[in-house]
Amino acid sequence: MTTRWKPSPFMKASFALHGAAALGTLAAPAVWPWALGALVLNHAALTTAGLLPRTTLLGPNLTRLPDAAAARREVAVTIDDGPDPETTPRVLDLLDAAGASASFFCIGWRARENPALCREIVRRGHSVENHGDAHSWAFSLYGYGRLKADIAAAQATLSDITGQAPRFFRATAGLRNPILDPVLSQLDLRLSAWTRRAFDTRTSDAALVHTRLVHGLGPGDILLLHDGHGARGADGAPVILAALPRLLVTLKEHNLTTATLPQACP
Repeated sequence: MTTRWKPSPFMKASFALHGAAALGTLAAPAVWPWALGALVLNHAALTTAGLLPRTTLLGPNLTRLPDAAAARREVAVTIDDGPDPETTPRVLDLLDAAGASASFFCIGWRARENPALCREIVRRGHSVENHGDAHSWAFSLYGYGRLKADIAAAQATLSDITGQAPRFFRATAGLRNPILDPVLSQLDLRLSAWTRRAFDTRTSDAALVHTRLVHGLGPGDILLLHDGHGARGADGAPVILAALPRLLVTLKEHNLTTATLPQACP
């Protein structure tokens, strides 16, 4: 199923600027340097927006849970870059021990290598969401066709393996371009970023990871950790395995409950 794409006000203004530049140059060719300068500035603004993972300039972007979920004192723990055969099972055990739920943004090719692990995530009451198929660092440079093919491949993989179609998408490192929003509309997916992230792919100190996640912690937060590509602590273990139990204790101390993104955003 697809949804009709509705450009953001920022994108509508960009379209209008391109149209005005073209018409102005046709009507008065001498103004072309000014028109070109305006377009260069506009594209610089579009590029900058794509480098801001939490912005809504390029289209809808979930950075907090809806008010109803916040009123229930829910937070969402989201875990990216898996499934990882070493780390993900241990993360699932930690969540089980705390009675917590999470949303796992899984990479398509990793899911194909670990299908039983994807099914186990869902069996334990968590959600599997779409993190692209290749998880390429060039993702934000893709054109429309390649973007759609990459996301659709992951969507087909994750749907086939788990029996549940992901409802949310997260770009590699949160970086994107203006083409992503219409692609997600075509695929009936919602973009999700986060309220705060732990930078646990390069921070090996579990205490610092925990501090980054809980600073200003409150209902409606979306928190980001990694079960794949994560940094490792002094003991050689992925840092999420030390940081996650601390986080789940802190959530209970603040009377906050965890919910998957589909649960919190019906």
